[in-house]
Amino acid sequence: MEALHEEHDITVLDTETTRLTGLAGRYDVATYAGDGTSRRDLAAAGVRDADLVIACTSRDEVNLVAGMFARREAKHATTVIRTSNVEYVEVWREGQLDVDFVVSSELETAHAISRIIGVPAARQTDVFADGQVQLVEFDVEDGAPPEVVGAPLRDARFPRDSKVAAIIRGDEMLLPGGDDRIQSGDRIVILGSPAAAQAWSTLLAPGESTVRDVVIYGAGRVGTAIARMLVDQGISVRMIESSRERAQQVAETLPGARVYHATGIDPEFLERERIGQSRAAIFAMRDDAKNLYAASLAGVHGVRFTIAIAHEAVSVEAFEHAGIDVSVNPRAVTAEEIIRFAHDPRTKQVALLEGNRYEVIDVTLKDTSEYIGKRFKEMPIRGALIGAVVRNGTAIFPRRDDVLEAGDRVIVFTQAADADRVVKAL
Repeated sequence: MEALHEEHDITVLDTETTRLTGLAGRYDVATYAGDGTSRRDLAAAGVRDADLVIACTSRDEVNLVAGMFARREAKHATTVIRTSNVEYVEVWREGQLDVDFVVSSELETAHAISRIIGVPAARQTDVFADGQVQLVEFDVEDGAPPEVVGAPLRDARFPRDSKVAAIIRGDEMLLPGGDDRIQSGDRIVILGSPAAAQAWSTLLAPGESTVRDVVIYGAGRVGTAIARMLVDQGISVRMIESSRERAQQVAETLPGARVYHATGIDPEFLERERIGQSRAAIFAMRDDAKNLYAASLAGVHGVRFTIAIAHEAVSVEAFEHAGIDVSVNPRAVTAEEIIRFAHDPRTKQVALLEGNRYEVIDVTLKDTSEYIGKRFKEMPIRGALIGAVVRNGTAIFPRRDDVLEAGDRVIVFTQAADADRVVKAL
């Protein structure tokens, strides 16, 4: 909602009038009190005139029915449903669900965490162009090396195949030029190759080693999806689950992980199983307060890198203040995948940063774009910065004298409020 309401006409359908009242008071949206599984209510809410229908309630079955009904009522709309069950994604891929796209909160969260595990110094990371381009967000702390801090960007010796896309200094964002300098306390956004992302991580946190073993608290759907993805990447995974039945079930279905039936907060258990020696711990329990406490306790026992699932957006800031290294909000990462459908059809991917204040967009240039044929040093900034180009399927990290060509895809950083204008200009 927050990422879409300013540039789109939105109608929200919900059975809870109190929710609708709150949304109408906060955002410029139309509301309709009704049931998404009712064709009559969908029609009354104006679904036939919609370009995009998103079914994102907390109940998978409601989303599925609403999406299929909308698909039939709104002939020209794209229908997207959110699910917390990976099986629905598999069924959709087999062509057995009559909707355009299915987005899984579990898979999106697992992907987000697996990328963070790969670059342990990063606050946030994402990949574009089939993994050829990596977005990485770092905090520049006191004691950062002179290669990063102090020198004008044009003279700095940064890892090759990378670009500083933005410098976030307090509440201000700077699209850097050659004369700008990175300072201690800045947050920087880097676009580069995966090798460059690793090189930046080593540069900013030289003591951080590659993560090879992980402890996951919580063997629910999210925790299990994360575990399965990490096991597939060759990472050693131990899981802690307080429900005996669930622990047994996951142990049988995921033999590549070691599963404990325990709360994970018993000091004797932590010492006996040497949990503190794990390179990283992920807290994926259903309760944010439990994740916060368990992460704090694990840190006391020696875990060096902590990642916590924040089910409520307000918990993200609380986790950061408490010293948790990275927090991931499943709703936010799922929203990233969904909102790209509201962008121009040329848009292939969108990543949101800093509480949705900024966007990184993968978009193909239109044939009439004024940017075609221009050298990068001649391009007007206009509130955006191109960090990478995908040409004929290969990623290029442009220099000042490089030229954009027709058919290029560009990975561009901009403020969210300017995103539509930037995409139209491209």
